[in-house]
Amino acid sequence: MQKRFVSIWFPRLMSDWIVIRRPELLNTRFVFATQDHGRKLITALSAETEKYGIRTGTTVADAKAIVADLEVFDDKPERAEKLLKAIGNWCIRFSPIVAVDLPDGLILDVSGCTHLWGDEQDYLREIHTRLRDKGYHIQLAMADTIGTAWALSHFAKHPTVMESGQQLHALLSLPAAALRLEAGTLQRLQKLGLNQISSFINMPRSVLRRRFGEELLLRLSQALGIEEESIIPIQVIPPYQERLPSLEPIRTAKGIEIAIQLLLEQLCKRLKEEGIGLRNARLTSYRIDGRIITTDIGTNRPSHHIHHLFKLFELKIQSIEPALGIDLFVMEATKVEPISPEQEVLWAGDLGLNNQGLTELLDRLTVKLGNDVIHRYLPAEHYWPERSLRIAASIHEKAASGWRSDRPRPTQLLRHPEPVEVTAPIPDYPPMLFRYKGNVHHIKKADGPERIEREWWLEHGEHRDYYQVEDEDGQRYWIFRSGHYQGEKGSRWFIHGYFA
Repeated sequence: MQKRFVSIWFPRLMSDWIVIRRPELLNTRFVFATQDHGRKLITALSAETEKYGIRTGTTVADAKAIVADLEVFDDKPERAEKLLKAIGNWCIRFSPIVAVDLPDGLILDVSGCTHLWGDEQDYLREIHTRLRDKGYHIQLAMADTIGTAWALSHFAKHPTVMESGQQLHALLSLPAAALRLEAGTLQRLQKLGLNQISSFINMPRSVLRRRFGEELLLRLSQALGIEEESIIPIQVIPPYQERLPSLEPIRTAKGIEIAIQLLLEQLCKRLKEEGIGLRNARLTSYRIDGRIITTDIGTNRPSHHIHHLFKLFELKIQSIEPALGIDLFVMEATKVEPISPEQEVLWAGDLGLNNQGLTELLDRLTVKLGNDVIHRYLPAEHYWPERSLRIAASIHEKAASGWRSDRPRPTQLLRHPEPVEVTAPIPDYPPMLFRYKGNVHHIKKADGPERIEREWWLEHGEHRDYYQVEDEDGQRYWIFRSGHYQGEKGSRWFIHGYFA
């Protein structure tokens, strides 16, 4: 198979990146700069700034003398490399071999990939369109060698697909800089008037070696395909994924169960070997009619327990409609976490949240009832009741502080206080009765008030005076008056929770 490479050049990598994050900077004058021996040198700049003749390497002081309102951002080390790696990971959809070409490019080995998009022109057009739509200015080219692809992407005006075997023809009209030569070599070529590759490519190799060293010959040989050039591809972390193709389409629930069992055995074996467990998993079923069915499960703590995970999927098998048949199953652990080996329990006791049976029961209830039905709450360090608790991320998350016990708090706190009509005798006295949802509650016992002020560093507003009240049926409520007493008709009362 003929080797084919694509070179992608981002001439405005950093300026495009920040404009994507902050669209208001579009059509403004800004630069990135870094410290260098006591000076700030420009490392990247916007298109608007280029119009004033400012270039990379210019000092910020000189640039501000030209553009007084120039905005300057600090350029952090390795930021460009991290950005290129992120874009490179995205580009793996076009080729499994993608390499970072510092300081502002990518190299793709696209051998055998282009036919999936039609032809090479369609392939290059798809990459160009997708990256342009994301907000990046790019130039790209395809050729048999990395050197020729790089030269065309940097010095051709349009996306170029060079026919196989035409490297020499492609290079003749390009400047010497297209060979990726060092600055010293380029200066020596310019002094001799050898500005284009065509002006020296046919010179004897011995003459070129004596005048310019091995670098020029190596770059020429790599661009022409005489010398092979290798790249170091981005190492993508392999997904925790298992595939199970079917020789015959699966049409029955029993067949789906067997497929899930086999996939879990393979997946959990790998997870167990690496000391991790899954928190979320997805089963993707590919039907022969082209439809794709996805089934998701989640766990409260990392698990590689095959039987338990199978039970979770088993609850959802009825939602998988095989129709004419399923010919491929793919199972992926979309979220994994480290799992600690369970300690042997030498005596019986109340394991609480560490009880595996409890955790697995919660997992099954969550799969059956939904993700937003069961929650675990932890105390939050806030006085204001709505902010005094939060939902735990997992069943084993530790609380940063303990629950407040110096003051009684309701077992159930309403998400938002609800207004009630109250009859109260005089200020600071508890209510005599209140009307809530059309029902009148006569109060027999009451305690309060407990004043809770707003957290002024977060918001402004009135304080609350809370009362614990019990009606004639023995039901206990947490109600409050918002602000100071303003007469029976002027005061605003709310119910905020229920006691057990």
